Amino acid sequence: MLNDITLGQFFPGKTVVHRLDPRVKLVLTVFYIAALFFAKGVFGYALMFVTLLTCLALSRIKPKTVLRGLRPIIIIIMFTVVLNIFFVRGETVLLEYYFIVITQEGLFTALFMASRLMMLIVGTFMLTYTTSPIALTDGIERILSPLKRIRLPIHELAMMMSIALRFIPTLIEETSKTMSAQKARGADFETGGLIKRAKAILPLIVPLFISAFRRADELAVAMESRCYNGGEGRTRMKVMKTAARDYVALLCGAALIAAIVLLGFLELWSL
Repeated sequence: MLNDITLGQFFPGKTVVHRLDPRVKLVLTVFYIAALFFAKGVFGYALMFVTLLTCLALSRIKPKTVLRGLRPIIIIIMFTVVLNIFFVRGETVLLEYYFIVITQEGLFTALFMASRLMMLIVGTFMLTYTTSPIALTDGIERILSPLKRIRLPIHELAMMMSIALRFIPTLIEETSKTMSAQKARGADFETGGLIKRAKAILPLIVPLFISAFRRADELAVAMESRCYNGGEGRTRMKVMKTAARDYVALLCGAALIAAIVLLGFLELWSL
């Protein structure tokens, strides 16, 4: 299960999605999330699904990788579906048994919520799949640079966010190694009930925290030995420049939001 978590991983490539400006990809991610929450009805969700499939095809991310990233949240998705099925009331009753009432509106709401959750996670994962941590740091810093006027440490905040994303796969790998080492010594993480499994995981916390603090200390020493001093007077080997494809992508993002809002209004008028 730990190996299925792909958040923070970067898959190098030379596709049009990989070559987009990091600032543009951050803005497009915000556009995508906004459009996803504005989407209403079948046509809105169908448009968002087609958009997501198009982005995946352009980035050439393997479907197996995307499905592997969804595995850890299957429980959350199923929990969301069950809550909506049994607690959303409607006029068309499909099943009624004592206090259990399942309606057609509840089923549709559960389907839409599960689809929204999956598309939201895959869409946001696309940002880290196609953007290196360094480029992501520079993009966040450039977008938030106006906040420097009120003396906010923008560079430090962007650096912390990118380092946190970068260390997610590292910590997952470290956890997997620690679990394998403890299994070789007789530890059991797979049998028993939920409480027993939770207690079995507790011995992992101490070595994992020690490893995390050790890596953080090593990173701090490495940055200090290279005379790292934050964003002040710092230069970049690759300067970000917007190209024609970036403006086209922004126009597509704006068109997506406009189309979703228009579909929402049309659905309201039809009611």
